[in-house]
Amino acid sequence: MTEHLEAAASDDAALRRVREAAAARGLEIDIRVSPRASSLEEAAALRGITPADIVKTLVVKGRGDDAYLFALIPGDRSISWPKLRQLIGVNKLRLPDPELALAATGYERGTIVPIGSTREWPVYADERIVGRRVSMGAGAHGYTLLVDADALITAYGATIADISDPIDAIRT
Repeated sequence: MTEHLEAAASDDAALRRVREAAAARGLEIDIRVSPRASSLEEAAALRGITPADIVKTLVVKGRGDDAYLFALIPGDRSISWPKLRQLIGVNKLRLPDPELALAATGYERGTIVPIGSTREWPVYADERIVGRRVSMGAGAHGYTLLVDADALITAYGATIADISDPIDAIRT
């Protein structure tokens, strides 16, 4: 019971942080309860959107102990490491361990969003999210955040580029 109450308090704090950070940047967001889904397609159907409208926020570790960035990738695509490395001008990038991602953002994997992150990191948005209203992590499990991608990109000064590949190209 105590664990459940602590998790609920943590979720409330994360959701409040997201709302306050969005308001501070003049960013209109809509946070909704999001039922657990077993696939991207099911999640999109439950939200009444396409898989491409679900945006994964990946926290990416660069060189050095304290070098991170956010990569916003459409749900129906996968991050392109070569494209992102070339854009940034580095030879090595990786996804950090869950503990490092939490320390870098204040959010657990699966809930990560640049909005309200405990540290501000550069944001790189795949060009395919431009012009869309997208669903993404809301800082807490069981919730989704809806936002105009263009407004998010503007609010965070995100770099827009082709940083993804079709998932099918990755799997073959």
